[in-house]
Amino acid sequence: MTGRSRLTIAIAAVGMLISAAAGAQEYPTKPITLIVPWPAGGSTDISMRAIAESASKILGQPIAIDNKAGGGGTIGPATMAAGAKPDGYTIAQIPITVFRLPLMQEVSWNPDKDFTYIVHLTGYTFGVTTSAESQFKTWQDVIDFAKQNPGKVTYATPGAGTSLHIGMEQISTLAGIKLTQVPFKGGAETNAAVLGQHTMLQADSTGWRPLVDAGKLRLLMVWTSERSPNFPNVPTLKELGYPMVYDSPFGIAGPKGMDPKIVAKLHDAFKKALDDPAVVATLAKFDMVPNYKNTEDYKKFVTEVTESERKVIEKLGLARKTN
Repeated sequence: MTGRSRLTIAIAAVGMLISAAAGAQEYPTKPITLIVPWPAGGSTDISMRAIAESASKILGQPIAIDNKAGGGGTIGPATMAAGAKPDGYTIAQIPITVFRLPLMQEVSWNPDKDFTYIVHLTGYTFGVTTSAESQFKTWQDVIDFAKQNPGKVTYATPGAGTSLHIGMEQISTLAGIKLTQVPFKGGAETNAAVLGQHTMLQADSTGWRPLVDAGKLRLLMVWTSERSPNFPNVPTLKELGYPMVYDSPFGIAGPKGMDPKIVAKLHDAFKKALDDPAVVATLAKFDMVPNYKNTEDYKKFVTEVTESERKVIEKLGLARKTN
């Protein structure tokens, strides 16, 4: 290689570095896509739209929501990990199933290597509902019926491997009953299933709240550490004898290899969005409480929650078989 060739390559390399740095400095210069891996109209979709709208004002560019439902909330993040450029213009909500499903089955992504974790946002209030016309007035009614009719009690979830599925499996094991899961793609579908009595129960986040408030669904239990202030007469899992709390916390990530400067800009915008009164009001509507973690703490949390999930999955006998 001649001296001139080496000089040309060196100048080109420097040019690329300067261009990349300038790109990070100017970011964002066009709309950002935020993948929400649940159907439109559910509690996650509505809350993420509110958060995105607030963050977009801070970033000075629109944030478009792309609903990619399925796989218990994993299809959207998996699609991003497989094909999106790490330029900050495609990011995704990351449900806990992204860490849990690889422990249960073969998947196309590695949660440790295929994502750039940006900011942790909030979690859910989960509960179990039934139709207001149902024979079940309390959770004890469900247990009594299930013991007489093993496997006959059906419950809708937003997908196999979700916290609702795993939680219901834990509850049924502790209660000594057999329940049958009917997986859907998200809360809008599980609402329709239990409302139409296609399933006897629904285990989901608080997309059911308007229907409970309207007297169309009956809330049998909540999975929070304390009773919900909105439903003070509804018992927690702990009160019913199940030593568990489920809130399935989530955050936002992008594809692997993102520029730290772009990550910082996204982090700061979404962090500020959590303080927006409109966002706080939307989260409160669904009994969701802000649970902020910065980029580094979010990375540590991913490691911790993966290990915690591994223990639960192994205990339930749902761990992926390895040769």
